[in-house]
Amino acid sequence: MNVVGLEEHIATADLFAAWRRFGPNDVAMQMTERAAQPLMDLGEGRLRAMDEAGVDTAVLSVTTPGLQQLPASEALALQAPTNDVIADAVHRHPGRFHGFATLATSSPDAAARELERCIVDLGLHGTMLHSLAGDDFLDAPRYREIFEAAHHYQVPIYLHPSSPPATIGATYYGGLGDAVGGMLGTGAPGWHYQTGVALLRLILSGLFDRLPNLQVIVGHWGEMVLFYLDRIAVLDGFSRLDRPLEDYFRTNVFVTPGGIASHRYLRWAVDVVGVDRIMHASDYPFNSARDFAARDFLTTAPLSGEDQRKVASENWNSVLQQIRRVH
Repeated sequence: MNVVGLEEHIATADLFAAWRRFGPNDVAMQMTERAAQPLMDLGEGRLRAMDEAGVDTAVLSVTTPGLQQLPASEALALQAPTNDVIADAVHRHPGRFHGFATLATSSPDAAARELERCIVDLGLHGTMLHSLAGDDFLDAPRYREIFEAAHHYQVPIYLHPSSPPATIGATYYGGLGDAVGGMLGTGAPGWHYQTGVALLRLILSGLFDRLPNLQVIVGHWGEMVLFYLDRIAVLDGFSRLDRPLEDYFRTNVFVTPGGIASHRYLRWAVDVVGVDRIMHASDYPFNSARDFAARDFLTTAPLSGEDQRKVASENWNSVLQQIRRVH
């Protein structure tokens, strides 16, 4: 069984410098700082960690907050050099690394052009976008050309959590102490339902009706949406979508564990969207092999051998076969 991990994060020294100048000192950033060494390791240390977990190929992506919370000039200056770092790691270790582009969403036209460069010239396989660009959700019309570029080149967009805006953090998660409130607003579970809302907004905006072949990947077993989809379907009575909302989860959305090692959630995801819509992700380095031994999780999963292989890598390989590499 070949195992691919789709949410395997990186950062660079230049990114850390920019985040320290402009980013919030919140729980998410503190977790990122603690993981600085493995995030910046694109060589032997990371390969050893992959071997320990049983991950054959890691799809490298810039962790939260990416470029999306930086001033536009800073984001633009870092966009191409960061993607060059990812591409260089892929070229130095072919077969072990794939890559998702990071984009300066504050300048959508430049971001769309950079995505084109990353796919056609650098050989990357899509992009990771974080759920908020500044304080905006990505369904805002100004970001449309980024999605149009992804649709044109038939590359997936991995939609990843972002930290909540300060006003939301204070209202929803304040008053509980910094540690509890900070974690409530991020990994348990604030940024997961925020990303679920971001995904629903993309669907409800009609994005997939306009771009019917666009593929979005979400981690953490669907960012809470799958577990309430029967209720969320009430939106069908209010939206003007071409199809029932639930249909888009079976045609335009892939789901990964995002580091949550739960066979119970896996069974639920299979029941809701089907095994062809599930791929693997470890959320390295925020999960180590001790937290999520990828190969063991897959080989002991309550699935047939054929379906285990689909989740491990075959569904990802099917996505790769659709990518267009020409202008």
